[in-house]
Amino acid sequence: MIKFTILLKRKSTMTHEQFVEYHKVQHAPLFISIPAVQAHVRRYVQQHALPVELPGLPPVKYDGITELWFDDVPAIATVFGDPQYLAQVRPDEEKFLDLHGCDFIISQETPIL
Repeated sequence: MIKFTILLKRKSTMTHEQFVEYHKVQHAPLFISIPAVQAHVRRYVQQHALPVELPGLPPVKYDGITELWFDDVPAIATVFGDPQYLAQVRPDEEKFLDLHGCDFIISQETPIL
């Protein structure tokens, strides 16, 4: 199983609370409505940063994380290159994300414990 982890940075015009609400209530249903997503995404999890500061650590720079599981890497390209995704979901991402401030990693999990 391949995991696509996206580190999310909100648009500077939104509060963290507005970002979380939009991500959960508006973006998630739109994303999962796309047939290519339904066919290829095996699991979809959102995580949102808590307002926690820890001694000796820098401030949190991301507002959330999206984790998506796929059978293989080509399935990721299929979803994110899908015409319906590009026409509907990508413009929605631009409404609440600082796309240039986001990062991602494609990985394979190795469970340890």
